[in-house]
Amino acid sequence: MDGEVEVDILEFVVPVENNKSLFVWDIQPSLTEAQIYDRLFGVFSSFGPLYLLKVSPNAPLHPPGFYALVRFYSAAQASKAQQQTDGRSLFQSSPLKVRLSSKDTPHFLCNDRPLSHARCLELANHCLGFNGWTSDIITLKELTNEEEEEGDEDEEGGGGRRRRLRFGCLLQLSFPHHGQSTRGTAVVEDSFTCTGPDVLLQKRCKLQKLVREKALVQAFTTVLLILPGNGKVMVEVKQTSDQGLPEQTEEVVQVNEFSWSEFAPDEEEGEDEEWDLTVS
Repeated sequence: MDGEVEVDILEFVVPVENNKSLFVWDIQPSLTEAQIYDRLFGVFSSFGPLYLLKVSPNAPLHPPGFYALVRFYSAAQASKAQQQTDGRSLFQSSPLKVRLSSKDTPHFLCNDRPLSHARCLELANHCLGFNGWTSDIITLKELTNEEEEEGDEDEEGGGGRRRRLRFGCLLQLSFPHHGQSTRGTAVVEDSFTCTGPDVLLQKRCKLQKLVREKALVQAFTTVLLILPGNGKVMVEVKQTSDQGLPEQTEEVVQVNEFSWSEFAPDEEEGEDEEWDLTVS
């Protein structure tokens, strides 16, 4: 049985399961918060890519010091990190306590929320290397560019006309070393007050960038990174109904539609609510 290798699978979704979360406490106040972050990152990232590392000072009624939350993409890597770091001093003179969260993950959190664009790049580059994948735009179309009906006269700054821009993108994501590829589609739109050609140009550039990013994110949601435990990475693609769509039709890019207002805060670090330190 010793020869068995545990296969781990990583997906490009936000890791919410508590068996991927470690709590670290008894961190001495001998270093600054930034220095502690760097030391912890160095220790725990050696076990696998981290989704989140957050360091906080102890509550006022507790002794001076810090505690931290470390979240992995992989439950197996989190478990291995816990076993090999708990009770060790690591970067300070006294031992740290490191525990896995023992709370059950609420089922409503397990909704496979895609990673942000930046996180997709970070995870892909970490596991596959910077030349391990490529993305190519098949088509990027301006679907709508029109003036909206007058009527919302309470818009601030009333000196411009309301316009609506809508872009669609179809993109191919390839993994040349693994012989795998997949596609992603997205549509984004925004309505705004256009006070001049520079505003229109700026908004058009932003939406083009955004629709490319969202199409790439959507492509990554079909990708599985398989870690057989021997240091190698395999890539598999989940088959979806979108694959192999004709490239020239507008309907292709109307699969995943987004509104500009959804993306102002692009990072998704707001859901780290398990600071009650319920641990095993």
